[in-house]
Amino acid sequence: MITTIVLLSVDVAQIPETATALANVDRVSEVYSVTGDWELVAMVRVKTHEEIAEVVTEDIAKLEGVTGTHTMIAFRTYASEDLERLWGVGFEGSEGL
Repeated sequence: MITTIVLLSVDVAQIPETATALANVDRVSEVYSVTGDWELVAMVRVKTHEEIAEVVTEDIAKLEGVTGTHTMIAFRTYASEDLERLWGVGFEGSEGL
């Protein structure tokens, strides 16, 4: 499985609607609203590199509200058993670090 991180510039007036539409795109496993230079981050999981191009250019980039994307392909996952705990930091009931 190939994990791809897609950083999205989004019209700020459309962030909630765009995030919801993005979460409904096939092969998008997670969507996060974030601070910084990007408004949303999408995790895309596919079987082939060709699917990355298909999902990003045909599905994600054409969503209403998306003004730009930056795509990164993950080479390796480290400490996969800790990922859920790390992403849950700051939420009620999380174990924290």
